[in-house]
Amino acid sequence: MSSIRDKFYLASGYAAGFCIALIMVVILLQIVGRIFGFIIPSAEDVSGYALAASTFFGLAYTFHEGGHIRVTLVIQKWPAKARFIQELIVLLFGLGLACYMTYYCWHMVYESYIFEEVSHGYIPIPIWIPQIPMGLGMLALNLAILDDLVAVLRKQTPSYQQHENDINLEEI
Repeated sequence: MSSIRDKFYLASGYAAGFCIALIMVVILLQIVGRIFGFIIPSAEDVSGYALAASTFFGLAYTFHEGGHIRVTLVIQKWPAKARFIQELIVLLFGLGLACYMTYYCWHMVYESYIFEEVSHGYIPIPIWIPQIPMGLGMLALNLAILDDLVAVLRKQTPSYQQHENDINLEEI
């Protein structure tokens, strides 16, 4: 089961990477187009949407890999019980915040669809389409936080802490 979750988080990271590559391709096409005298319609819009998508797709992967900023200088010295309580509180708060944000991301997609909002660029792109990756990325982050919350409740090491343990902060 763990390998399926790991593959899911990795797929989320690949989706973020694909969006970054898409930005590069769009900008390169725009540069080449200017040299040869043509424009790429809505290139700025597509690049902006891909940037937002890469940010949200990368959340779960980064969380799972321990890439989000954590201040461990103090908590690494705490006793096991105090650290367990701290991890539990932080994960519960993080899950609540992520659930709240996920709900409103999907609500925004729904409202954009209902009100038929479109972009104001050369190509009128329905806004709900580029908003979907935000909802998917937040949903993936919810699953990543829930996964680690369950691990902490089972007295296992959460994924982000496994990477932290690989680096001894006192040697730095």
